[in-house]
Amino acid sequence: MSDLRDAAMSTKAWPFEEARRILKRYEKKPPEKGYVLFETGYGPSGLPHIGTFGEVARTTMIRRAFEMISDIPTRLICFSDDLDGMRKVPGNLPNQEMLSEHLQKPLTSVPDPFGTHESFGHHNNAMLRRFLDTFGFEYEFYSATEFYGSGQFDEVLKRAVEKYDDIMAIMLKSLREERRQTYSIFLPIHPETGRVLYVPMKKVCAQTHTVTFDDEDGKEWTLPVTGGNVKLQWKPDFGARWAALGVDFEMYGKDHSTNTPIYDGICRALGHRAPEHFTYELFLDDQGQKISKSSGNGIAIDDWLKYASTESLSYFMYQKPKTAKRLYFDVIPKAMDEYHQQLRAFPNQDAKQQVNNPVFHIHNGTPPESKMVVPFSMLLNLASAAGAEDKAAMWGFIQRYAPDATADTHPDLDAAAGYAVKYYEDFVKPTKTFRAPNDQERKAMEDLASRLAAHDGETDDETLQSMVFAVGKDHAFENLRDWFKALYEVLLGQSQGPRFGGFVALYGVTETVELIENGLAGKLG
Repeated sequence: MSDLRDAAMSTKAWPFEEARRILKRYEKKPPEKGYVLFETGYGPSGLPHIGTFGEVARTTMIRRAFEMISDIPTRLICFSDDLDGMRKVPGNLPNQEMLSEHLQKPLTSVPDPFGTHESFGHHNNAMLRRFLDTFGFEYEFYSATEFYGSGQFDEVLKRAVEKYDDIMAIMLKSLREERRQTYSIFLPIHPETGRVLYVPMKKVCAQTHTVTFDDEDGKEWTLPVTGGNVKLQWKPDFGARWAALGVDFEMYGKDHSTNTPIYDGICRALGHRAPEHFTYELFLDDQGQKISKSSGNGIAIDDWLKYASTESLSYFMYQKPKTAKRLYFDVIPKAMDEYHQQLRAFPNQDAKQQVNNPVFHIHNGTPPESKMVVPFSMLLNLASAAGAEDKAAMWGFIQRYAPDATADTHPDLDAAAGYAVKYYEDFVKPTKTFRAPNDQERKAMEDLASRLAAHDGETDDETLQSMVFAVGKDHAFENLRDWFKALYEVLLGQSQGPRFGGFVALYGVTETVELIENGLAGKLG
């Protein structure tokens, strides 16, 4: 353990770099509140998306890294800004007309379009918690509606009234002249309509901690800022929340990075030290556009989990958080295979290598043993060649290849076989395009079929791969990649594939001979 801790204090793995930065925050004395507080924020204006999971997963990795190098207790709060007004109706929701009648009301005052929860905000909060619970995150859930309404925020809201001019000065620097004329950090919630109002303040009274304003019909109101009568605009809310909770660390996307001085300045104006930050790059959809939860152009957590394991998603989130990455269905197979490659490597690594291994951070230092004796990419090609419609059909091939493997002893392989069938049916099968071979390719494939049919030696991956290589060389392929590409395109209907020798070993020699004969006869397309 001491070797790991020593390695953790010097590694460049980003969770430990961030953890060391947080630890330095308290190098002189421990936090007065008795713990280090990590926070993630969530705007429940649309259904939770995979980026939300990424934020909690990455924060958890840093939190666990911190716990390894420090004895200071930690907490993680997931804060939902569900008091925010619904500015527009997300296009991917049912009951659009009904929802449009509740525009500008807090999300927890908007009826649930799915009819399952107390409100739209409650519905989205429940979905968020279900998703996070699926991954076993340890967190405390905070609702802005409860936070404002219960009085937990009252002291900081009073201080915001007292420091109103200072906070407004911070905000006004970032606003255009036109918006400065009507801007206020406070958004009153109309006592009659329940709508969140974007109106200028006529008076902000530090003695009574009230605000006075005219509503949209010109009627004057005076409300206390406490008790959920008023909420803060989202930028001031960021900094005020940090001050109220004593947040030590929060990460957010690159689109927030220009607001960091504003968040920090407001937190300091309210008398608290600003937290440490980590800015990550945004995810992109299949068209290279930023993923938006309101437009629904990304993939949801449930989408990923239909085709791959939770750990593969965590692996994807670990990789290069400061680099923009495409987050679409086609990244799933690679994530699955690389995750298991790292699992297999972990036991033979020294402490320095282990703390740099993604699986160390995914599994809090104790990753399990990988039982994936067949790569996911190979399972996809097996599903394709075998026309498998369920994982039971896949196991007939798997057990011939790995006789000791069963669904009970290799649960990750069993799950992966099921994922592979679903992924193949939804994404590979619709895009398969078989072609006829040219003369050189035909002769080479006929030769390969003959050699396989006559082969009575070992049928392991390497032996069969050597045979396939030899055929390519004997038939004068200048670039052997062209030979393998021809095998994939003629026999599997795709331009890329696995090590072909490994595929033959898994699919079966006799079955591969038949596959080649059918491909040459044009029967596969």
